[in-house]
Amino acid sequence: MSTAKSSCYIRFLNLIDALDRMNPGKKLDSVEESLLDKIILSFHENQSILVGDLISMSELGSQATLHGRLKNLSALGYIKMAANQDGRKKEVVPSKMALKR
Repeated sequence: MSTAKSSCYIRFLNLIDALDRMNPGKKLDSVEESLLDKIILSFHENQSILVGDLISMSELGSQATLHGRLKNLSALGYIKMAANQDGRKKEVVPSKMALKR
């Protein structure tokens, strides 16, 4: 790589690093954003949504992928999972942080 190209690339990396430091929170990927949008939409329509409903959204990914993304959203504090009346099912509700997003 020439010196001019490498210095432009170094400046670019420094810019990306500075932007990441301005917003230290972990960014959500597109699958997590889609899941969170669906959860918030259901919440605003006063409809309960279950983990099983979300992991069956095959257009977003496999069940294992979606389950992992739900665990990430829960760990980051965007959603809460509460046991439904039927103890075998978990209802997903957005947290206050997710509603501010």
